[in-house]
Amino acid sequence: MKRYQMSESLPVGLLLALAGGILDSYTYLNRGQVFATAETGNLVLLGIHLAQGELGRVLSCLFPILAFALGVLTTEGLRRRLSSGRVHWRQPILAAECLVILVVSFLPQGDLDALANVLIAFTSAIQIESFRKFAGCGCATTMCTGNLRSAADNLYAGLALHDAPALLRASRYLSVVLVFVLGAVAGAFLTQALAEKAVLLC
Repeated sequence: MKRYQMSESLPVGLLLALAGGILDSYTYLNRGQVFATAETGNLVLLGIHLAQGELGRVLSCLFPILAFALGVLTTEGLRRRLSSGRVHWRQPILAAECLVILVVSFLPQGDLDALANVLIAFTSAIQIESFRKFAGCGCATTMCTGNLRSAADNLYAGLALHDAPALLRASRYLSVVLVFVLGAVAGAFLTQALAEKAVLLC
């Protein structure tokens, strides 16, 4: 069995997908109906709010999009600086993500929702930019459209072309999608019980 760098192992990918599902559910239900980890959803909401002339809601979608872009730029800069260190460059980046989520848990709901969404979008970008591959499969842990496409593509290759490795890849992609959905379910229940503190599970 092929061994992968620990941060690229499937269990790590599944844990990050769980966190991604929780965060999307959390921000949508608790922080003003924004998908802070999935910017495609925010771009759609931004377009709808523009069409309806709701400029305040346009900004609530625009800020997480900009924070996500900034998070990608920041991660790339940090990766280059930290790559020569004694610890793997993903470890301090993941620690920073955890710290930001801790800060979000102390932001009360209401007036500070926009700040919470910006911080979560920023950390989501860090996560998606830092963790791109698990068990040899390139996938995302904060959104699932690409994972679903890859699962279906590999499933076809496995079933129609009798490609056994493709079936294994399909199962990995599907497991990430399933765990993401389970995270969204858990996030929905947790937000009802714990309000802004629900994010701490991540």
